[in-house]
Amino acid sequence: MTPENRIKGLVVEGLAIVSADGMIADATGVQPEALKLEADQRFFHDTLNKADAVVHGRHSGEGGPSAERRRRLILTRRVPGIAPDPSNARAVLWNPAGASFEDAWAALGLSGGLLAVIGGTEVFGLFLELGYDAFHLTRAPHVRLPGGRPVFPGVPMHRPQDLLRNHGLNPEPARILDPRIDLELVTWRP
Repeated sequence: MTPENRIKGLVVEGLAIVSADGMIADATGVQPEALKLEADQRFFHDTLNKADAVVHGRHSGEGGPSAERRRRLILTRRVPGIAPDPSNARAVLWNPAGASFEDAWAALGLSGGLLAVIGGTEVFGLFLELGYDAFHLTRAPHVRLPGGRPVFPGVPMHRPQDLLRNHGLNPEPARILDPRIDLELVTWRP
């Protein structure tokens, strides 16, 4: 999605917490407790509470008391293009190989607003190509997850920060979310 063909009024923001080696989950695909940090969780849920919809893969989700009320796009290869989610009337199943993002967004019945991209790897990577208006990257520098699930395709060969920069995003000044554990949030914008 380039600025000239962006859906009018839509803002796309990614949110991820990564280990020092750029992972969002361990080798089994589970986010470990070491990445479920209170200060980041607060920022994450505060941002989601402002979102009109979230987008994630079949194995990702945000949890919390507000999760059921949120509109959502769920990326999956189980449908040819777009289909209603039989288990959630507020969700649309979307296969990017069979339908455009614009069509998926239209299926949600929303016009403009904030879309929060919450993972996993392929979802973050897809929107890295489509374009973010902001990507909020929290880094837990004392956590390592060798062989884990990376935030973007291309990690760990490349650092997440380098991939964001290579896609035209620039860092704002870092915010320290928890000085006791050096937990740092950097928002990247075009």
